[in-house]
Amino acid sequence: MTPSQLRSDFPEFADVTIYPDSLVNMWLTVANSLVNPIRWAELTDLGIELAACHHLAISAKDQLAASVGGVPGEVKGPTASKSVDKVSVSYDTSAVTLTDAGFWNMTSYGTRFLGLARMFGAGGLQINC
Repeated sequence: MTPSQLRSDFPEFADVTIYPDSLVNMWLTVANSLVNPIRWAELTDLGIELAACHHLAISAKDQLAASVGGVPGEVKGPTASKSVDKVSVSYDTSAVTLTDAGFWNMTSYGTRFLGLARMFGAGGLQINC
C-alpha cells in the first residue's frame, strides 16, 4: 500500500500539504499491523486504508486546532447538540456510532473499519497446511 494508492481510492486525502507522504506512510504502517490478511482476504487493502484514513482525519483535526491556537489532540466525541444565539442543532449520534467502539467512533472511516473488523474477526479460523 502506497500513499498514491490511498489517495487514488480516497481522493479526499489528496492534499499533500495537509497529508504529506511521510504522514500517510506512518499511518499506513500502523494500519498494516492492525489488519490480518488471513481474515481480511481480498479486502486487506481496504482495511489498511480505512484504518489509515481514520488516523489521517484525526491528524487533520489536530493540525487545524493547532493552527488557530487550540489544543491539538483534545478528545471530543460526536456533536450531540450545538446552539448559536437562537439557532440550535442536534444529531442522533447513536445512529452512526458503534457500541463499545470508543476511539473508532471519532470518524466515519473508523466506524467502517471497525464494523468490517468485527465481522472478519468473528468465529473460528481454519488454516489448511
